[in-house]
Amino acid sequence: MKKLTTMLIACISLFGMNLNAQEDYRGNLKFGLKAGANYSNVWDERDNDFEANGKAGFAGGAFLHIPIGKFLGVQPEVLFSQKGFQGSGSILGQEYAFKRTTNYLDVPILFTFKPFPAFSIVAGPQYSFLMSQEDNFTTGSSSTTEFRDFDTDIRRNTLGAVVGFDVNVNHFVVSPRAGWDFQTNHGDGSSSAPRYKNQWLQLTLGYRF
Repeated sequence: MKKLTTMLIACISLFGMNLNAQEDYRGNLKFGLKAGANYSNVWDERDNDFEANGKAGFAGGAFLHIPIGKFLGVQPEVLFSQKGFQGSGSILGQEYAFKRTTNYLDVPILFTFKPFPAFSIVAGPQYSFLMSQEDNFTTGSSSTTEFRDFDTDIRRNTLGAVVGFDVNVNHFVVSPRAGWDFQTNHGDGSSSAPRYKNQWLQLTLGYRF
């Protein structure tokens, strides 16, 4: 989280030097591409003993800004988004580390409020489709990586929400986001795995055409 915050401050400071030259694109239909990083973790609202550490991953894709007048709009996005968690501990005196990376196709439908040319507030629902999952377990000098075949009790279609804002400087846009799942990862309730929900911070840099 500290790395993402530092990146955000640096980007805003850099772009802030050019705000006087900012053009007003709020009423224009714009297509764009973006890329950046997630910092994700998981939580279990029914189990206070379930703990995990966050991990970084890639996030990137495309977006379309559809204006509804000058101050309002809709912005659908399609993103490849890496989430997951990691942890460590000890089993019978042997130290171990575990890392899970989940690769999602995220489709947020964001409503935008654009009070200024250089600043927009965004919020809306998100649909996520789990494409693949990689588990890495390390103990001592050995390391095992497993690409998981999904069982029926693992949820692959998940609904959630995203909130954030865009800092707009001409064709460039810096997009901090926060998101979380509404649904747990196990679909039918029979999974013995932790019934966790994803939560993440995201920071991307985009270019609008």
